[in-house]
Amino acid sequence: MPRLFTALEIPRNAAMSLSLLRGGLPGARWIDVENYHITLRFIGDIDGRTADEVVDRLDRIERPEFQLNLTGMGSFGSKKPHSIWAGVSPSPEMHALQAEIERICQRIGLPPDPRKFMPHVTLARLRSSRLDDVVQYLSGRGNFRTSPFTVGRFVLMSSKESVGGGPYIVEEAFPLHEARSSSIFSSNDLHPAKSML
Repeated sequence: MPRLFTALEIPRNAAMSLSLLRGGLPGARWIDVENYHITLRFIGDIDGRTADEVVDRLDRIERPEFQLNLTGMGSFGSKKPHSIWAGVSPSPEMHALQAEIERICQRIGLPPDPRKFMPHVTLARLRSSRLDDVVQYLSGRGNFRTSPFTVGRFVLMSSKESVGGGPYIVEEAFPLHEARSSSIFSSNDLHPAKSML
């Protein structure tokens, strides 16, 4: 069974903006544009029955779509950086979705995710990049920002065992509901049904 994780996809316009950040850092292995994503919950290697149960539970999530934008950049691994990432603007809706997915995974019997949720898009994996080079690279790109985009679904993705970053395959997609600006009642709810008596 491939490794599974839930994620948000990056739309084409934002992905193109991210792709312009590639290059200029010795020792960086840049992630392919089509593999950009925001991981919500790493699930890992699970058997088919558990995977089916995960899909069934995720399919029941009822949440509205929401807006996001990517902003800022950083690296993981303070003394010995191992990856470069783009940040994600704070979003209560995204955090609520991630928390619900976490609860579902734990109810199914998966261990809690040991890492605190820190939404980001991995742009590069670093091999033997010098700390000074990383600091210099980031210092010129800290004001990176994309236009806001609508998140209309989340996905269950799989990754094959490979050297860093992809290929990722969307196994299942789960739509979020369009945010309604009108009243929560439909016009039919406002007029009680005529009694048959």
